[in-house]
Amino acid sequence: MVEFDPQAPNLARMYDYMLGGDDNTAVDREVTDRLAALFPQAVPLARTNREFLQRAVRYLAQAEVGQFLDLGSGLPTGGHVHEVAPGARVVYVDHDPVVATRARDLLEESGRAVLVQADLLDAGEVLERASAYLDLDRPVGVVLASVLHFVPDSADPQRMVARLRDALAPGSHLVITHATSVGRLSPEDAAKVVSRGPSGAGADRTPAGIRAFFGDFALVEPGLVNAPDWRPDRPRLVGAPSTSSYLMAGVGAKR
Repeated sequence: MVEFDPQAPNLARMYDYMLGGDDNTAVDREVTDRLAALFPQAVPLARTNREFLQRAVRYLAQAEVGQFLDLGSGLPTGGHVHEVAPGARVVYVDHDPVVATRARDLLEESGRAVLVQADLLDAGEVLERASAYLDLDRPVGVVLASVLHFVPDSADPQRMVARLRDALAPGSHLVITHATSVGRLSPEDAAKVVSRGPSGAGADRTPAGIRAFFGDFALVEPGLVNAPDWRPDRPRLVGAPSTSSYLMAGVGAKR
């Protein structure tokens, strides 16, 4: 049993607050408000990330992908995968014990979604535990949304993602969002974007470095683009500001 500390903020609950949810506490809201005052892009970034995720999941559901593996998922709130594709089987993966405890309560009645507490960098364990719920011989949509920029190169995230790609069946897809500061942010703001993970470390990768995570997967049109530009639900207004345009997004398919 995880002991609840009302004085300790939690990143997953802070993210829930950014998305307009109510699964958060007063200290989560206070710390988030302070972060937003220092870095005004924080909340638009979180919402842009979730909006892209929902569009990508709808696209895959329409392509008859009925299984999803969401790594570094956080709390399954705010219109997460199982809510966007209610007929799909979904495995969320997060190492945070607070997330794991609360997520199990939230998912108890879903019947088709579970959370596995594991380190996303341990691809072998993730695949082994996910296989208890998913049929890895059939297409799976693997989601790495706003996670990889928190993982430094020293942890070799490329190897982890390659292991996942190799284990997936043809017809599977890889969904990625990743921050990049190239041509968009000052060095100071770039450091804020990539250093908000649990370890306080991260990596500011170029678009080419982000593209490498897809390996030989074929990028779905329009390719790796600014997140708001990936198959938007409606045309963007001419001249409208793109406050989160440094968030790159793409979906790759295994042929």
